[in-house]
Amino acid sequence: MAGETVITVVGNLVDDPELRFTPSGLAVAKFRVASTPRTFDRDTQEWKDGESLFLTCSVWRQVAENVAESLQHGMRVVVQGRLKQRSYEDREGVKRTVYELDVDEVGASLRNASAKVTKNAKGGQGGGQGRGQGGWNGQQQARSGPPADDPWAANQDAGQNTAAWSWGSQGDASDEPPF
Repeated sequence: MAGETVITVVGNLVDDPELRFTPSGLAVAKFRVASTPRTFDRDTQEWKDGESLFLTCSVWRQVAENVAESLQHGMRVVVQGRLKQRSYEDREGVKRTVYELDVDEVGASLRNASAKVTKNAKGGQGGGQGRGQGGWNGQQQARSGPPADDPWAANQDAGQNTAAWSWGSQGDASDEPPF
């Protein structure tokens, strides 16, 4: 959507992702990322940590289930999404403002680790997040499966390549995160 602030954050998970379901059955995972800038001090010849940024992140649908299954406390991750500002009053009546990230993409950082990625057997799960994006090459696929040059399709049995794409809205007003 135009006018949204899209950012990418690299940091460490503060806790394990928390997976919940809305009353209508949509999966949503919440997790927090701590991003700490490091600078090299030439005078002392040491690396120094700056002040950490803690950012609460929410991710929906199949991606939420994948996050809850794949990521855990302490892992270094790369998260991309839309930055949102929300204001509220705390229990003492003090007005507070928080910044949260509605996640579009998330993955483990491979800077200091390695990973073996496996594609879900369902095939039709992707990072669309109900925002109108289609599947491969940005085009919506209607039960036609992946294109012939899709490298992920090579590991699937014949007949498993059909994808039941259902890109609805991210949820109606009742589908707020259950946190």
